[in-house]
Formats: sequence, C-alpha cells, structure tokens
Amino acid sequence: MAMVQSNRGGRMSFVGSNNKKVDSWRVFLFFGIMIAVVLFYVYRLFSMQVLEGDNYLAAAEGNRVKELSVQTQRGIIYDRNGFVLARNVAAYNIVITPALLPEDEGSTQKIYRELSKIIGLPVNQGDIEDEETVRNFTPCFNDLGIAEIVYMGTTNAPFRPIQVSCDVDPEIAMIVREKVSVWPGVDIEVEPVREYPTGQLTSEIIGFLGPISAVEADYYEELGFVTERDKVGYSGIEASMNEELMGLSGKRTVEVDGAGQVIRDLELPIAPVPGTNIRLTIDTRLQSAAKTALINEMEFWNRRLPEPQFNNGAVIAMDPRTGEILALVSYPTFENNRMARVIPGYYYNQLQEDPQKPLLNHAISAEHPPGSVYKMAAAIGALNEGVVPTDKKLFDPGKITIVQKFTPNDPGVPIDFVCYTYKDTGAGHGDVNFFEGVALSCDVYFYKIGGGYLDEVPDGGLGVLRLAEYAKALGYGSETGIELFGEGDGIVPTPAWKRRNVGENWSTGDTYIATIGQGYVLATPIQVLLSFATIANDGKQMKPTLIYEQLDNEGNVVVPFSPTMTKDITQDKVIQIFDEDGLPTGEYKSVDPWAIEMAQEGMRLAVLDGTATNVMDGFTISNAGKTGTAEYCDNVAQEKGICERGAWPSHAWYAGYAPYEDPEIVVVTFVYNGKEGATLAAPVVRKVMESYFELKAIDAGLETAP
Repeated sequence: MAMVQSNRGGRMSFVGSNNKKVDSWRVFLFFGIMIAVVLFYVYRLFSMQVLEGDNYLAAAEGNRVKELSVQTQRGIIYDRNGFVLARNVAAYNIVITPALLPEDEGSTQKIYRELSKIIGLPVNQGDIEDEETVRNFTPCFNDLGIAEIVYMGTTNAPFRPIQVSCDVDPEIAMIVREKVSVWPGVDIEVEPVREYPTGQLTSEIIGFLGPISAVEADYYEELGFVTERDKVGYSGIEASMNEELMGLSGKRTVEVDGAGQVIRDLELPIAPVPGTNIRLTIDTRLQSAAKTALINEMEFWNRRLPEPQFNNGAVIAMDPRTGEILALVSYPTFENNRMARVIPGYYYNQLQEDPQKPLLNHAISAEHPPGSVYKMAAAIGALNEGVVPTDKKLFDPGKITIVQKFTPNDPGVPIDFVCYTYKDTGAGHGDVNFFEGVALSCDVYFYKIGGGYLDEVPDGGLGVLRLAEYAKALGYGSETGIELFGEGDGIVPTPAWKRRNVGENWSTGDTYIATIGQGYVLATPIQVLLSFATIANDGKQMKPTLIYEQLDNEGNVVVPFSPTMTKDITQDKVIQIFDEDGLPTGEYKSVDPWAIEMAQEGMRLAVLDGTATNVMDGFTISNAGKTGTAEYCDNVAQEKGICERGAWPSHAWYAGYAPYEDPEIVVVTFVYNGKEGATLAAPVVRKVMESYFELKAIDAGLETAP
C-alpha cells in the first residue's frame, strides 16, 4: 500500500492508496504498543533467564529428577530356640499400568473381561463421578471395577502401576503371569507382608502391624519410608521394637519424563538396610503349655457350672536370676494373622467391643486387687521393722472389731474385720505365728501386724506408710520396664493418695484392708511376678525382659543379652524411714536378708502345710508359693449384679517358684472372677512348672545324646 504524507493546516496525516487518511497519532500509538509488548517480553525473558534463572532451573530439575524410596526388609522375630514367630512372606497383587494398555479400546476391554473372569472383579462397578469416591479412593480397598480403578490410575500417574486386586492366591497369580505376554499393561507385583506362624499362641507378645498414621507420616517420610507402602508396629514387640525391626529404606535418584516414567538413574542407588532380627526370651513350647493349662483349667470349671464364669486370665513365667520372660499369656487374645495384610474394620471393632478386652494385654496392663499375694510386702516389712518376732503367736478368733476413726477426735464407729475362715466356720485359726500366718494366709494375723491391735501389736503395727515402702521396693506401684507398651502402674495407696483421689482421710481400717491387698490396692500380674521373683532371688530384683539378643541379617549378634539388676533391696537403701509422727526423716535403709529368708520359709510352709498343700501334693520338685483370693466389685460385676454386700466375687491368684533351694523359675497366674487362688490359679502354676522341668530334661537329653 503506497502512502503519501500530507500536511494541511499544520496537521500531519497519511494518505493511503485508497485515498483514506490515517492520523499520525494512531500510527505512533500502534508502534508504541508494539514496542512496549516487545520490551515486556524482553524483560520477562531477561528476568527468567538471569534474575530468576536459578529458581526456574530448580523447578525444572524438580520435575525432571525424582528420589525414589527402595523398600527394606523388616526383621524376623524368633523365640529363644530359634523358632520363627514373625517373618516376611510374598503377597501377590494384580497391577495395571494405564499407559501400557493397547490404544485400541476394544482390545483393552477384552483384557478387562478376561482378567475379570480370573480374579472375580467386575469390569465396571462404582461411580467415579462421585466426589467422595474419588477422594477416598485407595487401591485394593474400594468398591470400584477394573475399568474405574484404571481410570483413577490414568488420572494420577499413567506410567505408574496401580493395584487392581491384592493378596491373590499364588495359583491365580501364576495364571495371570502366564497371560502377561498377551495382556500388555497387566503384571504381577510381589510385595512382602507379615506372617505369624504361631498366631494366637503368641499374639499378645508379638502384636501386629498397621499403616503409618497421618500423625507419624512426616517423621517416617523424613527417614525415607513411604506412607502408602510401609507399615509400623501397632502392638507387642512389633511396636516396642519397631525402629530396630524396620531397618532403613534405600534410595534411587532418577530422571523421569513428563508422564512420570523413569528414564535412568542419575546417581548410584543407596541400598536399603534390612531390619534387625530379634531373638526373644520366650520358649514357645512353654508358652503353649501355659496357655493350654490356663484354658483347660477354666473350661474344666466352666463345664461344671450352669453358665461359664471363667473367661479371662493371665500367666507369666520368668527366670528370677536373669529376668528372662519364658512365657507370657494373656487370655482372651486375638489372631494377629487376620491383621497381617490389612486390619479388617469389622474384626477390629469386634475386638474393641468385646467385654473380655482381647486387645488388652492382661498380663501387663490389667490392674486388679492382688489380695493375699500382697501380704508378702507386709510380712517382710513387719520383720524388718521389728513389729513382731517370727515366733510370737497372735490370736485369730475369726473376727476382730476396731473403732474406725478418720481423725483423732472422731468418736468412731465399731467395724468388724473377719478372716476368710469365719465366713464358712464361724471361727478363726487360733494362735498363729509368722510362718503359720503366711502359710495359712491368716487375714487377722496380717490385720494386726499391718495396722496394730490393742496391746497385742502396739503402736499401729507396720503402718500404711511403711507398708507402702516395702510394697514399692518389691515392685508394686510402678512399671516394671518390660519391652511392651501399655504397662499399668497399679496403685500403692497412702493417706496422701486417698485425700487426693477420694477426698477422705485415712483410717486404721484402710490399713487393715491394704495389708491384705484389698481396698485401694491394685496390681498387674507382672508386678506380682516381679515381687515374688525378688523374694525368690534373695532380694535381687532383675528387670523383666523379652529381648534375648539382636542379630543382623547374616545371623551375627549385634546386641547380646545382658541381664539388668535394677536393685538389691538387701544392699540398696530403698526403704524410707519415718519418725513417730509419720513424717519422713530423709534417711533410708535396706532390707535385712534374714527378713527375706523368713518370708521364703513361710511360703515353703504354704506348700507343705498350708493353703497350697493339696494342689502341690505329689509335685516332686521342691517349691514355695502363696495363694491369693481378692474380692472385687468393678463395673462388670456391678452390671451383672453380683456385688452382694458381704459376699463380693473374687479373683484367683497364685505365685510360686521352684526349686525352693535354688529358684530358676517363678510363675504367676491370675484368673478374673476365679474364686479361690488355691482352686483355679494354683493348678495352672503347677502345670507350668512341671512343663518347664520336663522341657529342661528333654533339652538336656538332646545335648547329651550321641
């Protein structure tokens, strides 16, 4: 187009070939805008390449370079004899990579139909338009069909295999594997899952795994684990030793394309470090014997009753010299294999709602009144404090009456305290010395030495403050430190505790009741076990342990077993000294070995001529022990309407050790609502001891066999 410049009237204009005039300011405006646009893009280019070049380069590298976590192998758990309690096995998943499916929709649909017939999953199922379905989508845990699952994978990462069906039978996996060559995009994924060969036999010890929670996600992701893939311990040894068992994930730094497909490794991969293998102190054979003995004993009595009453209990066996736990039974329990691959919601809810609390480890977490097994704290305390000599006889008429006072000026109310024999015979044990008091478990004898009685045991006897000191020295009132989460503290009550928790003052009656392990006293079975192990081991208290040693992937010991003595109450000053007004002096003392020796003799007499004589008759290994019958009235008993005044239901306890001269095993049995300790709990302890010595003889024979 030819243009002619015109300058009429001093105004610049341009005339085109069609004789139309164009104002100059429009031309300048046009070129000005063009120049501005060019300058803007030049500036942006300069800014991106020079001023912000490093940032954009980093972003581009981030899109191109990925760090991939390489799954490690979780450690194996063995018993003390090398029997496998937890291991890794292969699980087979059917996966489809969307980007590798045929481009022809008809061919893809044919693959879906053939695969559907094999794995039993519909080709089409579910609504992927539903926002909640999309938001909650999780491979293997959804109600979608094959096509819908693949669509979800196509949307998120087309080159990443997506799980269509998980944990299929090996036979199905083999059938699909044979079809892989003619089914492009379909493959078999093998992943490790946990298997527990002993199942319910050891589930209260081993526990189970579960997915990494949102609360812990950042912590484990920082360590290189993947929340959607890796699992952590939820209970048992799987939880308490989780860090050791998990090992360390490996790492690959790779280059990926725009679709997320790996192109190549950019650095040498970092190999994963397998988790530590753990050998426990548990003997699976003794564990089986203990659980069988408990269940059989409860079933024996349940068959003789109109309806079952005994459904809950615990058994623990330990070597008092080293603290090694040889068996630990909590009943009822759960089947951890049912939660090895995934935790079924219906099953977990069923366990949580069960009134018998199978998810609770009754051996270490359940807190109950210990009853007469607690008397050994008062027995040792009374001797060590010089409350009574061993040969002094105290009279048990079956019932004594004291004036219950909560303050010095309180006129008080007379209240009766009876011995257990009085309920059946209307009489007591008569004159009883220290050894007979322990052997016969005479309540009146312990009332008197614990809280005093007139001139027979003056000055308030041992008193609740000193009783608490000896109970705590034996292991009551605090966790034992066993390698399991959820251990209970129990309660060793004092006047300060009662004021703080009940809002009332302490009375002499409270001391009487606490002395025989009733009232506010609560203990776990493992605390009772530890107290008897301390006595059996002449005052040396060993930390209960389930861990014998830790091994690397090649079987080399990396953390050897080392027994831990927490205290020696005959050497360490563990007993706080109080003045006449019950105030602490700031000084402490130890326990005279003689007091422990006398307590041992009292428990030996309980077996020879006391409450445990009948059940232990004929047992060829010398032993000692103490029965316990603990009245209770908890929520369960109240709901059942069995808390009758003066006739409360009772738990059964028995703790004993053998051989008496050189103890190598101590066993405690607790049965919820088990009535008398000598009737239901003591037979279980005897059977566990018998099994222990039988296994010992078998093992010795194997070692000496040619």
